[in-house]
Amino acid sequence: MSTLVGVGMGPGDPDLVTVKAANLLAKADVVFVPVGDSDNSHPPETGRAEQTALFYAEAWRIERVVFALHDREHTARRERAWDDAAAQVAAWFAEHPGGTAAFATIGDPCVYSTFTYLAATVREQVGELTVELIPGITAMQDLAARSGTSLVEGRETLSLFPMTAGPERFREALGRGDAVVAYKFGRMLPETLAALRDTGRMAGAVYGAALGLPDEDIRRAADLDPMGRGPYLSTLIVPPRREGRGHGLR
Repeated sequence: MSTLVGVGMGPGDPDLVTVKAANLLAKADVVFVPVGDSDNSHPPETGRAEQTALFYAEAWRIERVVFALHDREHTARRERAWDDAAAQVAAWFAEHPGGTAAFATIGDPCVYSTFTYLAATVREQVGELTVELIPGITAMQDLAARSGTSLVEGRETLSLFPMTAGPERFREALGRGDAVVAYKFGRMLPETLAALRDTGRMAGAVYGAALGLPDEDIRRAADLDPMGRGPYLSTLIVPPRREGRGHGLR
């Protein structure tokens, strides 16, 4: 039976790859990694998942799979990229029946991951296929640890929010008063900060980008340029409103 494994690589720090993920990367027959599409004059750069995977797998076992990573909407081009990527992986299984292929994805393969689309399409093209998942540490967990921020306590709830869903829904989540984590907001940083100010949630909010990498940037959201922009893979933690120890248990 052929096996496709979605492997969570964490946010970028190779020390945060789990032992289970590292063991799988070391023994898989091939390690697929996602890269963004580009023209011939600008070949794709080594992505974060690939950079991390190279700590545990030899370069000759790594194979790049092109996705329309820069498309923020559900476009026909993105659909074609999913189909082409799945065809590439299915072709590998056709040449290596019974083989084990890993797909390295940043963060966790179940949280806003390209692996979800890839696995669904490969299942349709490969007759007998086992799909497995190895969880990874998410950016919100890493940022919470690096900044010393308690995400949730007691009965508090947590909303994980992609800013691509729109600033109004983000404002609604902030208005409920519990913990909110925002992803994918680099290009919408002014709108994101405005929502924090307007809802009175700026205090305690912490921003992080390039976690665990040489250009790591962690700071209070209040210290960000209100008209600036950030990397697409940025993370924002807005802790709940709390009044003293044990507030979340009340």
